[in-house]
Amino acid sequence: MKSVSGKKLCRIVEQKGWLLKKVTGSHHIYQKPGVSQILSIPVHRNQDLKIGTLKALMRIAGLLEDDLQ
Repeated sequence: MKSVSGKKLCRIVEQKGWLLKKVTGSHHIYQKPGVSQILSIPVHRNQDLKIGTLKALMRIAGLLEDDLQ
């Protein structure tokens, strides 16, 4: 699996219908209507997310590896 930056993941989830609710420090908080969980994406400069963090966020957001292209 290829890693992506927090900024890029933010753009991907916004295309999938997630709405930015607030920014707390370096974390962007997203919500989606009909989904009870929130998505907290760390955006630290342009650094790639760690693989474990990325997989956990993808599972919550319902993303597949193909969505990261």
